[in-house]
Amino acid sequence: MNTRTMLLGLALLGAAGTAHATPNCKVSLKGNDQMQFDQRTATVSASCRTVTIELAHVGNLPVTAMGHNVVLTATPDADAVARDGIKAGAAADYIQAGDKRVLAHTKLVGGGQTATITLPGSALKAGGDYTYFCSFPGHSAIMRGKLVVQP
Repeated sequence: MNTRTMLLGLALLGAAGTAHATPNCKVSLKGNDQMQFDQRTATVSASCRTVTIELAHVGNLPVTAMGHNVVLTATPDADAVARDGIKAGAAADYIQAGDKRVLAHTKLVGGGQTATITLPGSALKAGGDYTYFCSFPGHSAIMRGKLVVQP
């Protein structure tokens, strides 16, 4: 019985080591008709070659009434990027063209639609202060979260 317990313990330790070795390089968010993301915090690994952000709009309203996107910026830039995005308009997905403060953004989607964006992992630094938000007018104050980049 002791040998069996010891082997089981070693197997569990090995599995735990494997689980930590695989970096998390994907963020999957859901947005709804109540202007909410399903996560207030998402985590990725700094060792990712690329980071993928997926958005699923799980509501029913069309993009013109309740469109959502995901915009990723350094936290100090988030409010200004959101304000400038409103001026850019819906045709530009409420993102100012060429805005260097925007690290990545998805297109606007309506109910039942999805969008995905990939960015180089090198754009994010471990311990950096990053915010994701929806830039549709009036959404950014509520629909936002923190992206944590772990070493």
